[in-house]
Amino acid sequence: MLRTLLSPRLVALHLLVIGVLVSFTFLGRWQLGVFESSGAPRRAPDPAPVAVTQLTQVGRYVGVDAVGRRVTATGAYDAANQLLVADRVADVAAPGGRAARGDGFWLLTPLRLADGTVVPVVRGWVSSAEDPAAAVPEGPVTVNGRLRPAEQTDDVQRTGLLPRGQVATVSTAELINMWPDARVRDGFVVATAQEPPSRATPVAVPAPTIGGGLTWRNLAYALQWWVFALFAMYMWFHFVRDTLRGRRQEPATPESAGPAAPIEA
Repeated sequence: MLRTLLSPRLVALHLLVIGVLVSFTFLGRWQLGVFESSGAPRRAPDPAPVAVTQLTQVGRYVGVDAVGRRVTATGAYDAANQLLVADRVADVAAPGGRAARGDGFWLLTPLRLADGTVVPVVRGWVSSAEDPAAAVPEGPVTVNGRLRPAEQTDDVQRTGLLPRGQVATVSTAELINMWPDARVRDGFVVATAQEPPSRATPVAVPAPTIGGGLTWRNLAYALQWWVFALFAMYMWFHFVRDTLRGRRQEPATPESAGPAAPIEA
């Protein structure tokens, strides 16, 4: 049997099947990777900055299309009403609250615009409440940043009661109560640049993205390649089995039967 399995024709078949299996397996894995990556968020178009007043209003939620947009705002900070968002890192997408306990603070300062409305601005991040960078600049300022929707009060696991002047989330509903004399626009701006410049560490904020849609066709292609690989194995098995059976059923040759007996006269 071993001699039959190692015959030139079957060796060529073995090598061909191995090549087919490797190729089809990798082709299926490639299509599966395309399927998995199709569901990942993709970067959306990033239009030029617009005035924050075009995308935010008092008493109306920030639209989904406005989230992540670049905006500009000019006004004056209200230093007396600055708040510290506790237990945060310098990344707006990172978890806060108990997950970042003791890591630092966002500087949340109301920016009063020319029309009298207020835009909450995360000016930057500091490691402690006593950091000199937490000081609010005086006079007119121009802020460039990205617009974010208001956080929900249950977006983080709170660490307990916070000292006066600190909050756990940037919630418009909460800010309206803490700044009762201000007409607060919904959402908040994460500053990426400011004039005059801020000494606080900038808070990273992602560009807008759009959700990807899974391409189920690629998953079907992956399964198809693997089915082809299994079919190749099936055909190889049957061909080898039939070849071995055929060898066993062949009649013995005259050479294998030995010399014929002499015929007596």
